[in-house]
Amino acid sequence: MAQLLSSQTAVCYWQRVRTATPLVFCMTNDVVTNWTANVLLAAGASPAMLSDPSESEALAAVASALSINVGTLHVAQAEAMKKAVASAQRAGKPWVLDPVAVGLLPLRTELCRDLLRESPTVIRGNPSEILVLAGEASQGRGADSTQSSDEALAAAKHLALGAKTIVAVTGASDYITDGERTLRIDNGHPLLQRVTGTGCALSALVAAYVSTALNRSEALDAAASACAVFSIAGEEAAQKALDRNEGSGSFAVYLLDALTTLDETTLEKRMERKMK
Repeated sequence: MAQLLSSQTAVCYWQRVRTATPLVFCMTNDVVTNWTANVLLAAGASPAMLSDPSESEALAAVASALSINVGTLHVAQAEAMKKAVASAQRAGKPWVLDPVAVGLLPLRTELCRDLLRESPTVIRGNPSEILVLAGEASQGRGADSTQSSDEALAAAKHLALGAKTIVAVTGASDYITDGERTLRIDNGHPLLQRVTGTGCALSALVAAYVSTALNRSEALDAAASACAVFSIAGEEAAQKALDRNEGSGSFAVYLLDALTTLDETTLEKRMERKMK
């Protein structure tokens, strides 16, 4: 049974990230590099973006965390990702896998299955992607999911136990599970689906948050806290855009603003509304 994440836990990890300013090495897709970097900056982290195999090992060893996103994958980048993951593992650094459109195309599917054996700290994906990684049938459409997070929860638990990882399956509700304990986030807004790269940026934010965790139990709380912070910033941004009769372009800017100006009171109030 899924338990709602407490506002106190979310505030705790929000404070840790703001204090630590973790360096997050993002190997992400070409469409969202700038956006992801700006989300990390707004949230209090420090982004580093590159994909060259000759530098990926060195940066992964010194970064606070690594975020792997296969959205616009090519062969050289796949090799760089493998090297970065191996380096992060040797250095004891957490890393997050975002398996964009896994199952749709062979290169990314093979890479994600290879990386799954390298014990990612967290896998963050949409319901269709999580179902594919768990070995179940899915009706994904590129980077979009045609299934709900509720439909993918059992697969997420199975995947978490089998791969000894934490799985964050995001949608109308977000579920974050290690296969035994499951946390739920009910915050968020549909406008988050109308801006390219929100899921990709969330994966990088999860990496920032889990870098502040001291053990696997804390990593579950940290990953859930990242999802809560991002969802609540989405609610704040949507409220501002809709109040002004504006659309997704303004929403994207307001989302960065909301991440920058988010405070403990806003986090607590918005999360506690969902608990009533």
